[in-house]
Amino acid sequence: MREKRLLYVGNALSNKGNTVTTIETLSKLLLQEGYDVHITSTKLSKASRLMDMMATVYKQRRVTDYVLLDTYSTVNFWYAVFVSALCRVYKLRYIPILHGGNLPWRLEKNRTLCKILFGNAYKNVAPSMYLYNAFAKAGFENLIHIPNAIKIDDYHWKKRQIFEPRILWVRSFAEIYNPLDALKVLEHIKELYQDATLTMVGPDKDGSLDTCKEYALKRNLNVKFTGKLTRKEWTSLAVDYDVFLNTSQFDNMPVSVVEAMALGLIVISTNVGGVPYLIKDKLNGLLAPPGDIESLVKKITYAVENQKEAQQMVINARQNVENFDWKVLREKWFKVLS
Repeated sequence: MREKRLLYVGNALSNKGNTVTTIETLSKLLLQEGYDVHITSTKLSKASRLMDMMATVYKQRRVTDYVLLDTYSTVNFWYAVFVSALCRVYKLRYIPILHGGNLPWRLEKNRTLCKILFGNAYKNVAPSMYLYNAFAKAGFENLIHIPNAIKIDDYHWKKRQIFEPRILWVRSFAEIYNPLDALKVLEHIKELYQDATLTMVGPDKDGSLDTCKEYALKRNLNVKFTGKLTRKEWTSLAVDYDVFLNTSQFDNMPVSVVEAMALGLIVISTNVGGVPYLIKDKLNGLLAPPGDIESLVKKITYAVENQKEAQQMVINARQNVENFDWKVLREKWFKVLS
């Protein structure tokens, strides 16, 4: 039994209609390994969440060995700033887990602040080599690369006999993920394949879901919007699809893409952030520039028209993500938390 006591700080909001994030998946894996894990916060409003995070750090300060700190690059970046400052006051060892796809921009924009935040961390955990390299280039040495973990046995790899333009999109509806681009892709791909379909899975974050629904209605696009689904629900749904489309403008190491690769879907993604470190074009998936609808359509067409190549790509993808299995990665976490 491992007796380390961990406080995990992040956005645990799946019970409020949001998607499950690393704080909820990694904390469960660590609990199963015998760690004592306390998480914060489940508060919906940003102000209440920050207050809850700070209050929890204060309450747990004498019984915590390490503070794990999910760190993003947009507004939620400031949670890490304030929580890490409190950790330094109480001399708590904190470990930022670097999720924000636009964190390299933060390193440039807020250099002094980032030097304090990340330079004083016990370790900075980078799930992607994209962020690992960006932080190393910025001069940080307290780095370790640990990918986001999955339990590979939970993902049934389906051997698809033929790839058709049955498209699945899984993400929160937010502008940074460009959900509208998925509809534009469908609109164009239908000119080539009338039977093309699109299902979009995820909760609304900023009104983008209504925008997408209005776009689909005006253009008479037969798109299925499921709303938020659990991991088990959407991965079960995936057996009816062949193509996984990721349209992000910024990204780090999206777990949904890793999961799609584990399921045998051919992943067609924008080549942003950490994605090119995960997917090599025509080796284990297909990449296109962000916002380039024509290129995304061409990539789907390539997969449909080149079946043997598509079959090999999904085999390579599954082999690749087997390295993301918790059984492989847990030793790295044991080492960090030893």
